[in-house]
Amino acid sequence: MRNTTLTCLLLLTATILVAQSRNDRQTILTTLDRQTADWNAGNIKAFMNGYWESDSLMFVGKNGITYGYQNTYQNYLKRYPDRATMGTLKFDILHLSFPGKGVAFVVGKWHLTRPEAGDVGGHYTLLWRKMNGKWVVVCDHTS
Repeated sequence: MRNTTLTCLLLLTATILVAQSRNDRQTILTTLDRQTADWNAGNIKAFMNGYWESDSLMFVGKNGITYGYQNTYQNYLKRYPDRATMGTLKFDILHLSFPGKGVAFVVGKWHLTRPEAGDVGGHYTLLWRKMNGKWVVVCDHTS
């Protein structure tokens, strides 16, 4: 009887964790879809929703490391000052995993279609953390 109870408890826990992972996965994918729509609407401020609003946010790009939400936002504004440079964004998710409790890791490809400025693209890795019940990007490495 004791083994049966333990087995049932373990199965229940595993089922809850799998369901939670599915919900978390969908939340992250929905956030990325919303960010894509915000970018394609020319709204960098709305696009930033999904990043950790902290001085500890880390963005790693071709020019090195930028720390902080506000600094990251300002860099986006400088690099993409108008709709022509922003183009149309497309994300392709190559990998999404949950290596630990409250942590997610995303690897993908990005592409900007820019008829006037020329297309650009590359890869990215995003480290997400669930903070206060909300998934946020704490580190973005885009190249």
